Amino acid sequence: MSNENPSEPAGGKAPSHIAYHVRDREGAKGFWTRIGAAWANGDGKGFNIQLDTVPLDGRIVIRVASE
Repeated sequence: MSNENPSEPAGGKAPSHIAYHVRDREGAKGFWTRIGAAWANGDGKGFNIQLDTVPLDGRIVIRVASE
């Protein structure tokens, strides 16, 4: 089964959170790159996270998805 849109799971439900790679820069704001998404589990006790890439440096930040 192929998923045509990597931003949505096979069920088609939009993600509740977005994953970003944040690279801090000296004397400037951090540089944010969207790298994936997260969906709350049905029982509300965790998340399924799909990352399109995994950064080697910086940090990963998960934020509530907005329109």
